[in-house]
Amino acid sequence: MDYKIIQKEAFRFVGVSKRVSLQFEGVNNEIVQLASEITEEQKRELHQLQSMEPYEIVNVSYDSDTDFLEEKGQLTHMIGVLTTCVDISDQFDQLSVPPLTWAVFPNEGPFPSTLQNTMASIYAKWLPTSDYELAYSLSFSFTKMDEHQDHYAYSEVWIPVQLKK
Repeated sequence: MDYKIIQKEAFRFVGVSKRVSLQFEGVNNEIVQLASEITEEQKRELHQLQSMEPYEIVNVSYDSDTDFLEEKGQLTHMIGVLTTCVDISDQFDQLSVPPLTWAVFPNEGPFPSTLQNTMASIYAKWLPTSDYELAYSLSFSFTKMDEHQDHYAYSEVWIPVQLKK
């Protein structure tokens, strides 16, 4: 599996969030609805707050009822940006993240199946055989849809890791 290891200083995820059903395959319509509720003003403000790589709108999944091990229950899903800014509008939710090591998994192909298969492979294949373990039960990703191919995208999945003890 293609991946890279990146160190990141402390930062915040800032955006809009909602508790949604945990779903491993297909389009999660609750997340689609959340995305559709983001106003143009919020989009402009999020882009202004964005202050670190990846400079993309990201999807953050955390606070899962099952630690993402079972397809049941709910998780908190945020659509937002990474920032080191401290002056944040009350219209946004925030999730503070300490300095961490991140494993980054690029993937490209039919969307959303390639992204979801990459996520499954990280947990089922890569983590058990790598020198790393999860540092926190959260992940984030971004997706860039291909303008020339329907349902085709480049994505990256980021998970916080630490060396196994």
